[in-house]
Amino acid sequence: MLQTIYNYRPITETLATAGQPTAAQFVAIHQAGFKVIVNLALPTSDNALPDERSVVEAQGMTYVSIPVMWDEPELSDFIKFQQVMTDYAGEKVFVHCAANMRVSAFVYLHRCLSGVPESTAKQSLHSIWVPNETWQIFIQGVLDQHFADASHTD
Repeated sequence: MLQTIYNYRPITETLATAGQPTAAQFVAIHQAGFKVIVNLALPTSDNALPDERSVVEAQGMTYVSIPVMWDEPELSDFIKFQQVMTDYAGEKVFVHCAANMRVSAFVYLHRCLSGVPESTAKQSLHSIWVPNETWQIFIQGVLDQHFADASHTD
């Protein structure tokens, strides 16, 4: 049933991404062993479930909402996302937004900063979309910030 979720992509054994799942699909996500749901969509996004937290928590999964504005992604959003990914490292994490576009960009960045070759991370990103100018600027800004911070710790 996971394959029926809009823009579903298994990334690793412990990470999958998608667009907005339905309530029934959250049951399937739980049955597939996922423990954590991260939602990057806004409550007003297309097909958003008004009671998503309740649906997810009723399955015994942890729910984390990091609403990312489509036209104004912020570095602080990505920092929160990175912290969640660190906090739940080793758990099966399912990350979604409305169409898997925000998510694919965040997961691309997460993977690049975690040592995955950029070309490998880019394959997953480009299987969903080629980021528009807003998102290209955001991605480059996150990478620039990360590498600027890393150069100051040496």
